[in-house]
Amino acid sequence: MAMAMLLSPKLRFSYLPSHFHYTKLRFCSSPPPPWSGLQSWRESPLNEDRFWGPNGPQPLLQSPLSSSDTPAPLEASASASSLAEFGSLVLSTSCPLTKSKLSHLAFSRWRNENLPIGRCHPPPRPARPPNPQLVSPKEIPDPKNSGLPLNAYLLHNLAHVELNAIDLAWDTVVRFSPFYDVLGEGFFADFAHVADDESRHFAWCSQRLAEIGFKGSTMLIILQQEYNEEFSLSFVFEEPNYGDMPAHNLLWRECEKSSDNVAARLAAIPLVQEARGLDAGPRLVQKMVGFGDHRTSSIVARIAEEEVAHVAVGVYWFMFVCQKMNRAPCSTFKELLKEYNLELKGPFNYSARDEAGLPREWYDSTSTKKEPEENPKSGQQLSEVYDRLACIISMEKEDEENFYPKLLLEDSMMLNARLIFEVKEPRFEAMNAGETTAPTATA
Repeated sequence: MAMAMLLSPKLRFSYLPSHFHYTKLRFCSSPPPPWSGLQSWRESPLNEDRFWGPNGPQPLLQSPLSSSDTPAPLEASASASSLAEFGSLVLSTSCPLTKSKLSHLAFSRWRNENLPIGRCHPPPRPARPPNPQLVSPKEIPDPKNSGLPLNAYLLHNLAHVELNAIDLAWDTVVRFSPFYDVLGEGFFADFAHVADDESRHFAWCSQRLAEIGFKGSTMLIILQQEYNEEFSLSFVFEEPNYGDMPAHNLLWRECEKSSDNVAARLAAIPLVQEARGLDAGPRLVQKMVGFGDHRTSSIVARIAEEEVAHVAVGVYWFMFVCQKMNRAPCSTFKELLKEYNLELKGPFNYSARDEAGLPREWYDSTSTKKEPEENPKSGQQLSEVYDRLACIISMEKEDEENFYPKLLLEDSMMLNARLIFEVKEPRFEAMNAGETTAPTATA
């Protein structure tokens, strides 16, 4: 029974034609190496940097759960005796901020107290607060008609994604906990770690929404002077700073479709949804910089950077499951996309996906075609453009409090592209043309 849960009946080994039993990855080019930081991420200490300070992430100056939080999760957390029980409790918690804090508490207690994985059944659906109202994607207003500034609009969307990501990771832990003997402890440790990361990301988004004055949120800033005479900030929220704008439920629908299949869950969530976050992250950073919100752009950039680990975890365990079933990962992934109607959308952030170890052949059919006429220097030139853009963003962030003419990101992209790819700048060509056509002076 446990092995049957790894792949659905249509994709189980016994249902394949005999010639497929010996299929290897020879039809796909060599995959990129696994993410080099995976083991370091697994062995890293608990990350307590759940507050975004003046210079980036820093520890929060209050306990993970306080008396201001919903009392029911507090009481239940004291009796939880396994990781799966904690995960079920997180899924059953409706308050977003409490869910985020409880998620961190669950991972912390499991690590510090050596709790067992345990076995538990998840609720049919994660508990949700009355707001945001869940509607179809067509009913969500566009930025121009939302009545919100662009940074608040985009940040609320990101906060909604991160809140769903907490539930997606814990549902994976809880739902497949009965198959611990097949998957092993490492599987559940990795996805509990992912849930902890996502809870921290939601905390940053929630904090930032309050800072920019998002509707429905109130905030009290407490300044505490430390011994080194530096100030640190602690935010106390009277109510969740998330939920005043409608949102969709597409992410959870993808989770529901793969509830009976470990391989499909890995394909749907880390390899499709989380990988899509790698694609969207740089574009979201650019929009925040163009809007002039450098603090939010820094938060988004950090979140996008940490999402690489989550995709790498998905790649690792998808390869593990395919090896268990003696299946070729490349073809198995493509068949799961068709069977579960999982949609791949570009443009793809190839560099981030490569870093996470996600082979291009799995998601991009054009990558198998060789292009011998491609300029070998183009990759290096494009890398130089990205490096210059990163430098510009960093410089603007450092000088954001100074008043100076700001270079919009779109302009900087065009400028750097011209500097690299054009042989001569237009002004030099105009000067040369002027010199050759200028009339000579006569006596």
